[in-house]
Amino acid sequence: MPQTLQITSAASIYTKMAHRLVRGLRGAARTLVFHQPPKPLTQFLTQTRNYVNDMRKTAFEGNIARLIRSEIQYELDHSPPFVPISEFNSFKVDELQGEQWIRLSRKFVEDEEIKIEVTMFDGSVPMKMHDDKEDVKLHVTLIVDVMKGKDGDILEFVCSGWPDGIEIRNVFTRGLGRLKGRPYMGPQFKELDDELQDSLYDFLEARGVDNELAEFLHAYMRYKDKNEYIRWMENMKTYIQKK
Repeated sequence: MPQTLQITSAASIYTKMAHRLVRGLRGAARTLVFHQPPKPLTQFLTQTRNYVNDMRKTAFEGNIARLIRSEIQYELDHSPPFVPISEFNSFKVDELQGEQWIRLSRKFVEDEEIKIEVTMFDGSVPMKMHDDKEDVKLHVTLIVDVMKGKDGDILEFVCSGWPDGIEIRNVFTRGLGRLKGRPYMGPQFKELDDELQDSLYDFLEARGVDNELAEFLHAYMRYKDKNEYIRWMENMKTYIQKK
């Protein structure tokens, strides 16, 4: 065989061997691509996203807690601490922490007991000041129960408490149990005879439900409103900071 033909045949053999080798390497590469575990880069990106989300959540909650602490400090700086009064005139006062109302109670005579439930500020009306500036007159609601004997009925007064006095809205009698349904509560108080109205006001005043009590309740509720607001913010802060 001529030398040129021998060289050509050898080159052809080497070329075929190279092609087989390349095909083998490509197949191995495809196997590695489809069977290899998740890429470390994917895991890193997932962990990074989780870390960033946790950091954002922590920063967001930290900002809320900071704002609440700032508000609490502001209220404490501008409103001196208030120690609830446990008694006013002949009434015992129960603050009922965390509630929107307080309770007062007293004995008037041996067989007569008076209980009063008072809301926090639940309304207001506009009011003009001396310099023609407008302000509001705050309102509380009083439920006054007068009980005679252990098994007797209750004479109940529904009243508005203004800063300067008590206003009766309704008066009716009921049993000792809770009210059921919608009982008849009598006519509007202002529809009654004037003399009867005056007599019922005298009845309450004799038992300490008077203008002085209204003034005390408004001063008390201003402090309770602040205290309950600070207590609410403290509870919010505790929850936000909970791990």
